[in-house]
Amino acid sequence: MRILMVCLGNICRSPIAEGVMRHLVKQNGIKWTIASAGTNSYHIGEMPHRFSQKICLVNGIDISDLRATRLTRTDFKNYDKIYAFAGDVYRDIVSIGGPLADMSKVDYFLNELHPGGNESVPDPYYGNEDGYKIVYDLIYKTCNAIIENYK
Repeated sequence: MRILMVCLGNICRSPIAEGVMRHLVKQNGIKWTIASAGTNSYHIGEMPHRFSQKICLVNGIDISDLRATRLTRTDFKNYDKIYAFAGDVYRDIVSIGGPLADMSKVDYFLNELHPGGNESVPDPYYGNEDGYKIVYDLIYKTCNAIIENYK
């Protein structure tokens, strides 16, 4: 399976999810491809936010090699599952994909944990470091649910 994690700028939530998911699939001996992107071009080429990197490192995951990229229409062909981390992100994915995009590949990330809830992962960008811990824990639980749901 090829999975793309998508948030707004690709420096907070989605790189944490990419790192956590890569870590978990490796631990479980699963051969999935995991990547992340943002729907906006705010941070293209930048490293993940320092608190995203820090919370991952505290948990034994190094995401310092990741760089922010932007979602493109091509991603709809390259990935089997595209996870939106919030309602505004979902709407942006629809817009970027256009009328020919296979929206059956797109779902809210947290729907793997709470099916049909269409809940958003809180955006920790404007908060303090504590928000990144909350987001990390939620992402970790959801990534484990994805593995259980699809392995």
